[in-house]
Amino acid sequence: MHANHARGEVVATLAGRPRRLCLTLGALAELETAFAAEGWEALAARLKSLSARDLTAVLAALLRGGGEAPGDLSGVELGEAAGAIAAAFTAAGS
Repeated sequence: MHANHARGEVVATLAGRPRRLCLTLGALAELETAFAAEGWEALAARLKSLSARDLTAVLAALLRGGGEAPGDLSGVELGEAAGAIAAAFTAAGS
């Protein structure tokens, strides 16, 4: 599996499987809705304190942005999820 770096995609191993993530406009809109955030500043503030359920919602949105069906994320470890999310946000900013 390859990532399209020009698009801001990353590939991360989640629960033993390579998965493609991407912070797209659609993923941002999904997160704004999920967290009832009006705009990017409100979303950024909300993302500073995440519960496990919130982390799962962010991961699912980024997977959908990468063209993946999130499926069951219960086997994903916290460190894997956090690293994948950080990588996707970093890739989107570069």
